[in-house]
Amino acid sequence: MRALVELLVGLRYKLRMFGVPIDGPCNVFCDNEAVTKSAMNPDTTLKKRHISISFHQAREAVAAGIMLVFYEGTKTNHADLFTKVLNNMCRKRLLGFICGRTIT
Repeated sequence: MRALVELLVGLRYKLRMFGVPIDGPCNVFCDNEAVTKSAMNPDTTLKKRHISISFHQAREAVAAGIMLVFYEGTKTNHADLFTKVLNNMCRKRLLGFICGRTIT
């Protein structure tokens, strides 16, 4: 998440320098529910110091309105099609979302 925030801030800055107007925050979809909760809720306390330092940037970006973090489960996450081993039914359902039709 920390690396994503750094890339996102850099990309937004570069687009502004090119004259592209940026309205509102970027939507970030994450498949790790714990990361999503810790990034969006500033009241959560993280137990490990190195994780706390890394997610401080993410929390700051959310508070500044640069990004919003949402949870995306495996059933609807299109990236899982290319990064995880899925059973036949899940794979066909995700392919159907991408192709716009039901695959049998």
